[in-house]
Amino acid sequence: MALPAAVAAVVGATAATTPTAAHRGGEGHGGGGPASIGKQYFGSTGGQSVYRYTLDSGHGVTVRILTYGGIIQQLDAPDRHGREADVVLGFRTLDDYVKYNSPTAGGGVYFGALIGRYANRIAKGTFTLDGKTYHVPVNNNGNSLHGGTVGFDKKIWSATEVKGKDGSVGLKLDYTSPDGEMGYPGTLKSEVTYTLGQDNKLTVHYQATTDKPTVVNLTNHTYWNLAGEASGDVYDQRLYLNADKYTPTDTTQIPTGQIATVKGTPMDFTSPTAIGARINSSDPQMLTGQGYDLNWVLNRSGGGLSLAAKASDPSSGRRLTIWTTQPGVQFYSGNFLTGSLVGISGHTYRQGDGFALETQHYPDSPNHGNFPSTELRPGQVYDQTTVFGLSAG
Repeated sequence: MALPAAVAAVVGATAATTPTAAHRGGEGHGGGGPASIGKQYFGSTGGQSVYRYTLDSGHGVTVRILTYGGIIQQLDAPDRHGREADVVLGFRTLDDYVKYNSPTAGGGVYFGALIGRYANRIAKGTFTLDGKTYHVPVNNNGNSLHGGTVGFDKKIWSATEVKGKDGSVGLKLDYTSPDGEMGYPGTLKSEVTYTLGQDNKLTVHYQATTDKPTVVNLTNHTYWNLAGEASGDVYDQRLYLNADKYTPTDTTQIPTGQIATVKGTPMDFTSPTAIGARINSSDPQMLTGQGYDLNWVLNRSGGGLSLAAKASDPSSGRRLTIWTTQPGVQFYSGNFLTGSLVGISGHTYRQGDGFALETQHYPDSPNHGNFPSTELRPGQVYDQTTVFGLSAG
């Protein structure tokens, strides 16, 4: 399951357990150098060892990925002056991820994790495929969220280091989900490859195959704060979404099936807008999610990578640009961070301290015939790619 040539064309030393000064607002890498990858033991859970891989672009961006949940634990990026900071939310220890990333433990934040088999929600944990009804675990307001109580974010993935001919470095993660796991049909073989190029683009390439008809929706649930993960809320950071429409939800955050215009609503990010500019709106959709927590329908024409979103932080000059092959993006403004979780740098995370842009198919697609299909059948390959570009200016 290699990275497609068309996607590869676009993409163009072991770290300590806690962030070092050089990667927490210190000086940048200067003139740059070759990309590199390193590995270290991170802990164990359930008798299985967990490792952390460090991907370094050689040009200021460093990404640390755990084999537990495929989690992006840290992502250091330079500001307009070359000073680096960790721009994603995360925990310091494996124990914290095991305890607090799980919805059954009162957390459910999914910091940085790979999500599957089905990202987002399925109404009442029920869907029908080829005339047969399937039931998956209910774990969120009477619905199934992010694959159920034990999703892909809680699995230990097999890892293989990858070095590209273009000077990029990568980490290929594999996990096979047995037939019936979390109620989903078919043995699903999943492969996710993180690739970091010297151009400071992080590509996430998803592939999966099945031996029975099933439904699949994979994504990554990284929370971003372009000013730095312990810098406070993201409400002054600006967001552009390449989407004229979104999918409204009912009071349990399940899509109604309608595809509505963003025009005249707080969901209009067709021009760069501060995340907090309309977050206190009394619009019913905003009240339901206690802020932004909705799926936007991306403006697309044809296949391949297409622009999904741009975000920027005026104070640091950091910019995030996202391209994807997926039809939708779930924008979540960190509404349920309550100050009860202590992040990687020892600071608590409060409401709005990070935002997620989860490229994916629409929520509850198996129950909406007018949504793009998430069905996968034997002989087919689920193949989706998202590229995160980091820059500053």
